[in-house]
Amino acid sequence: MIYNAYSLKEAASRPERFVQGHRMCAGCGATVAVRAVMRALRPEDRAVVTVATSCLEVSSCNYPYTSWNDSFLHTAFENAAASASGVEAAYTALKKKGRLEETYKFIAFGGDGGTYDIGFQSLSGAMERGTDMVYVCYDNEAYMNTGIQRSSSTPAYADTTTSAVGSKSDGKPQYKKDLTKIMAAHHIPYVAQSTFIGNFKDLHQKAETAIYTEGPAFLNVLAPCPRGWRYSTADLMDICKLAVDTCVWPLFEVTDGEWVLNYEPKKKLPVTEYLKTQGRFKHLFENGNEHLLERVQDDVDRRWEELKNLCDMS
Repeated sequence: MIYNAYSLKEAASRPERFVQGHRMCAGCGATVAVRAVMRALRPEDRAVVTVATSCLEVSSCNYPYTSWNDSFLHTAFENAAASASGVEAAYTALKKKGRLEETYKFIAFGGDGGTYDIGFQSLSGAMERGTDMVYVCYDNEAYMNTGIQRSSSTPAYADTTTSAVGSKSDGKPQYKKDLTKIMAAHHIPYVAQSTFIGNFKDLHQKAETAIYTEGPAFLNVLAPCPRGWRYSTADLMDICKLAVDTCVWPLFEVTDGEWVLNYEPKKKLPVTEYLKTQGRFKHLFENGNEHLLERVQDDVDRRWEELKNLCDMS
């Protein structure tokens, strides 16, 4: 892995900003992602957090209780980025007038439904305007909060409630949208992709870099969902590691247009090792569906080679 000077021990000792009391499921990746990102804030700084309607929102702020130790704004499904952009503009104006002394950071969270799909317009607009904020997508690859419907982040052949497997369907027919590359095409200062592996150093460092980069930043975190993906709650970390080691979810970052691959497996595992851990892909291992597995592997291989070319590692 490639890292700048960074103290994981110091980061892990920082105060918790996202605390106990939420109602998220056991084995949920979203809460792990949020906790790590919020801990990246330096103790002397404050944050304003905007969260799109999602599992995270409805489960972390049940009136009159909250799991957020920073200012929290619940927004509609489609406008977490726009809300953060507006709050940042108000903060900048108050700072110029000398009415605020504290340093605030602006962080928006959304699931893939509120990021890849419904919230994409406001996200793109905030990034293009140069808002000094970081948008974090916790990508669980479906609309989990409303019933496990497919999104444009859902992988090909996944079984969801709106791409159900049956005699006439092999699951979702379309391939997953590559939103991280789309955000890099906005030419913003920092874009990164991460998940939960090893000692979390990759996610911790990228979160801090994103938060303390001047201007807009985007962080995409693979955050599995035990209900939608159908895995045992204890398998969360193993699944994330397999996503990285099969190159389904590569770890990389783009800083001012420079692409860097943060991790290359010593032995690239076949994609079947990742797929077989999840009930949503169970049908792919039935007799007669070998060609579907081949298509998935071909797509992963193609995207991996494209990424290495961008990182000048071919």
